[in-house]
Amino acid sequence: MTEKQAWAVNGFLGMLLLVVLFVTGVYFLILAQNPLLGVLCIVLAAIGASGIFTVQPNQAAVLIFFGHYLGTVRKSGLWLGIPFAMRRKISLKVRNFNSKKLKVNDVEGNPIEIAAVIVFKVIDSAKATFDVDNYEQFVEIQSETALRYVASRYPYDNFKEEGYSLRGNTDEIAAELAQELQSRLSVAGVEVIEARLTHLAYATEIASAMLQRQQASAIVSARQRIVEGAVGMVQMAIEEFQREGFELDEERQAAMINNLMVAIVSERSAQPVINSGSLY
Repeated sequence: MTEKQAWAVNGFLGMLLLVVLFVTGVYFLILAQNPLLGVLCIVLAAIGASGIFTVQPNQAAVLIFFGHYLGTVRKSGLWLGIPFAMRRKISLKVRNFNSKKLKVNDVEGNPIEIAAVIVFKVIDSAKATFDVDNYEQFVEIQSETALRYVASRYPYDNFKEEGYSLRGNTDEIAAELAQELQSRLSVAGVEVIEARLTHLAYATEIASAMLQRQQASAIVSARQRIVEGAVGMVQMAIEEFQREGFELDEERQAAMINNLMVAIVSERSAQPVINSGSLY
């Protein structure tokens, strides 16, 4: 069911008309000695008064007349609608939903803890009222379902630096989570404004082991960068020697490369050794 505009007139104008109708009824009843017309006017004024209702800012009133959806009034103020129509108020404010910490398995089977905050608002009051039983509860359940689905598609961390990971690509994961949520919540007339991860960690039983793995991976990565930089510096040194006219044979080059690599790669300060003799 799609939202549509309900018939309603300005409430102040409607109250003025009802007062005039009531006064007219009193006039016919007392002064004009026409009780039938007077009672009819008073009854019509009382019936019309049942159609008076108010709409607060950022709120919508869904009008239902004996099981038939009449429409929705979104504009705030005092209104006069169809008498005896039921009015269900729906909040149009932007709201937050903070999910529980869920324990799921990532794509590699590692148990992780994950949670997210969902920012949403109702954009179709008819769908939120009639197409789902309780749209707020529907948002909560579908948010947790979408979060589990997205978390199970990616690894917690990508040690090979290929593809996305939950920890390394938070913006991309948030965008996919919001898209997945929107596809699930459209049936309830809800728009997902933003979805962000608020908690991400390994489960307690593997947290210590995965921390050691992360540390080892960081050490290997750092060593690799140091070696790459050291090789580049050695190449620059040899080229500079050749540019200045110093000719080094293969054995001297090997010795210089060995000394430079040790000095650059070593974690401790290199101790210079002065060779007073010949290399040969």
